[in-house]
Amino acid sequence: MEKSGGSRAAVDDEVHGTPVLSRDQAEGYVAMVCFKHGPPRLHGVELEWTLHHEDDPARAVELTDLARALGPHAPTTVDPHSPHLPLPAGSLVTVEPGGQVEISSAPTPSVAFLLEAAATDAAALGELLAPHGLRRGEHGLDPHRAPRRILRTPRYDAMEDFFAAIGPHGPRMMCSTASLQVCVDLGEGAEAVHRWDAVHALGPVLTALFGNSAVMAGSDTGWASARLRSTLATAPPATFAPVRCADPVAQYTRMALDAPLLCVRRAQGPWTAPPGLSFAGWVAEPHRVGREPTTADLDYHLSTLFPPVRPHGYLEVRYLDAQAGDGWVTPVALLTALLSRGTTVERVLEATEETADRWLSAARVGLADPALTRAAAAVVELAVSALAGLDLPGAVAEEVARQLQERIDDATSRRCSA
Repeated sequence: MEKSGGSRAAVDDEVHGTPVLSRDQAEGYVAMVCFKHGPPRLHGVELEWTLHHEDDPARAVELTDLARALGPHAPTTVDPHSPHLPLPAGSLVTVEPGGQVEISSAPTPSVAFLLEAAATDAAALGELLAPHGLRRGEHGLDPHRAPRRILRTPRYDAMEDFFAAIGPHGPRMMCSTASLQVCVDLGEGAEAVHRWDAVHALGPVLTALFGNSAVMAGSDTGWASARLRSTLATAPPATFAPVRCADPVAQYTRMALDAPLLCVRRAQGPWTAPPGLSFAGWVAEPHRVGREPTTADLDYHLSTLFPPVRPHGYLEVRYLDAQAGDGWVTPVALLTALLSRGTTVERVLEATEETADRWLSAARVGLADPALTRAAAAVVELAVSALAGLDLPGAVAEEVARQLQERIDDATSRRCSA
């Protein structure tokens, strides 16, 4: 969910960065830091898992369990004295509020290297956990336990209070969900707009293809991706997918500045934000917080927004459920293949035109939606053709293609027998 829990030690002073004195200044800053144009070259992946005791998956995992298992790889939110060493292939381990573990790869232009490095570090993480009787979950939502926060930081205290006032989905998102996140470059010029549109238009289709979070705390939710349902409902409308438009930069910037503050960093006292105050409101009425906001405050605010695709200078695709075992390889290869060429991106937009706004249907029924099945079949056909343009070993590309076609065939078979 986020690389730092926001410890007090990180806030030496309440004032950081350049003061933000106007909305125009804030808008320009968001556009600059979130939408960095450049040739699409690099890829990254973030793999997240719920964590369970091998002998009793429903038993709570404690922070001390994590500290022992992760050792020198533990983040400082788990062990303040940890050196937080990277795993063998360079990924850093982070821990989410409910004890979910995540590894984040370094960006690379090679998809083959990305998959190999992430697989190496995922295996290394498993080897750290196993001697302590811990294992990683296989779903995008904890199927055994209700949400329970074990990581205590000022950031998460404030966020939990904010989300709880809206409903149950925020605490679930914080403490019970696990996602697969794919990071890709934005691109440049008109290409950047098309890639932005394409990664969003693919959301319902890929949610339907890879939904993996139907059970929560022992009960069937009736949703193919109850994780995405909770994420979308965490803090609407900031957690909704944007409507396609000609100027997504201005659209996202407006959303970010008008979104309520989830927390305000302080050297002393809780990080609770004034109720209903947006970042734009803080700029206009700094007395409500007691000081002017800064660019560092704006950076932090941007890290508390959870849309399906989050721009970080690159695009962080956040709508995929965690997959069992090495099942994450297929959606990562699929998405990178679909974005590998401008012509393929254009065809993606055509294939998903009917389904680009079917987020809730995808989360609820997945490929039982006939329109999503049709779009998924077209997208898979595009991806299988595009795999040849990646630097993947032949056996990996063939296995990805096989798994994708198997999902389409299974969906078609279920529809025919219904």
